[in-house]
Amino acid sequence: MSLTPFTSQLIADVGISLGDEGKGRLIPEVADELRDTPAAVSVVFKVNGGANSGHTAGGIKLNLLPAGVVLKDVPHLCIGSGVVADPRKIGWEAKPLEMKGYPVFARLLIDERTMVSDLTHRLLDLATEHYRTNILKEEPRGSTGRGITPAYYDEVGQWQITYSDFLAGPNYFARKMTQRAERALATIQHVYQIDAATFAGFFDTLSAAELRANAEGLTMGAFEADEFDFTQFRGEAPFTLNLIKLTEVYWRAGTALAKNIGEVRELILREKQAGHSVIGEFGQAYWLDKRHGFSPNVTASHTFTPEFFESSGIPLQPVHTIGVAKAYDTKVGTHTFLTQMDEGHPLTVKLKKIEFGTSTGRQRMVGWYDAVEKGDALRYGGFQDVMINKADALTHSDDWQGDLQICIAYEDAQGKRHHHVPRNEAVRKSLRPVYVQCPGWSEDISLVRSFAALPVNAQRYVATMMKALLDVAYEGLQRPNAAKLPNLRYLGVGPGPAQIIKDIPATGDLITLA
Repeated sequence: MSLTPFTSQLIADVGISLGDEGKGRLIPEVADELRDTPAAVSVVFKVNGGANSGHTAGGIKLNLLPAGVVLKDVPHLCIGSGVVADPRKIGWEAKPLEMKGYPVFARLLIDERTMVSDLTHRLLDLATEHYRTNILKEEPRGSTGRGITPAYYDEVGQWQITYSDFLAGPNYFARKMTQRAERALATIQHVYQIDAATFAGFFDTLSAAELRANAEGLTMGAFEADEFDFTQFRGEAPFTLNLIKLTEVYWRAGTALAKNIGEVRELILREKQAGHSVIGEFGQAYWLDKRHGFSPNVTASHTFTPEFFESSGIPLQPVHTIGVAKAYDTKVGTHTFLTQMDEGHPLTVKLKKIEFGTSTGRQRMVGWYDAVEKGDALRYGGFQDVMINKADALTHSDDWQGDLQICIAYEDAQGKRHHHVPRNEAVRKSLRPVYVQCPGWSEDISLVRSFAALPVNAQRYVATMMKALLDVAYEGLQRPNAAKLPNLRYLGVGPGPAQIIKDIPATGDLITLA
């Protein structure tokens, strides 16, 4: 099947699992498809989250900048108002990219209403995790330590500092920073009950984390090591900060971006009117949405298509959504993971060799493909196309020679089947997965570029994933006609940019293989 036309110039790149689906690699594919057409992609904008969402595009790992940075012919890279962004982090990502030949600052537009995150949020992040594990004696949540949730606290508490503040006078900014720091320090000491030694250690923790994260930039000579020395902000007395230094460094980092601060909404409206396409790049995924996911394993922002319009600031209108997943599931943190594979399973051993978080390097848990989660993301979130990545990782090798499993429903202790994800976490935890078996394959599919050239068992596994997803999405409802069903637009068979299959049969034909 040839690729179907996009239904809108606005395209949302969303995850339909729990993050880590490979959303970053979708953007070059869409841009390539529309290149040399009147609707060529002219804007890629980051919709939500902050430096906690790791994307890889064109072999480049990114946290805060839009993955469109690897596409040199895309003229505009935007950060929307729904993002919390540390101005120092923007510089840390952008400078090495510029040295590699990827223009950033000439294309970057940060919305005036984008929220500023800073050191105080990162200290609060570490303090929260310490409080959770040491005072409350709970399991660690697995925060990235990038300060994202505390930054959103400032939004809902009406304390936010936005990038427009870098266009005002320094005294105004300094006053807001001082107030922010005082609130953070009081919270850390009196609410989270952090002792002085632990507080002092937070600065060393952050220094080590950023030295590790920016190792390549250091090697390239983009920075000196003292750029990532957070102890410079530690005050002389316990639970204090060097506020003069902190304010000076952040004012300098923010005002260095003054030419990049403006109205994302105006740019997007103009580009759309000119007939160009806009890709909204989402962090995290449907099941990590702060409202629809399961606390505490959620992010602090909205992670699905409606946030496209809130973050860009443009009116609600048709948008073409592409839901991204992997051919199996992964999670990090303390999630309820109904389809998690046994630790000793040979496929677990194989997959864990490649499954580490882009942002933190944390080892991911692995599990069987959960069609209930994906189907509910379609039923309640909606998408027009699907991208499935890492099908090649399931190929038989060494000790892994078995059948694959796909979760099609959940079942309780009495044998009652649940065809959707319960909204009550206590109920969800009590369920067990219902699987269908699919034969595996031993042929190397990483060089395959045509669906018809895939091994029959690989074709059937892909078809069964799509069928199971649709069965959940439309359970009890009238199914749309075949022409209106979401299609599997892209199938990833390796990490390289070219390792994509695009000639997948239309969904109506595909599911006949299942």
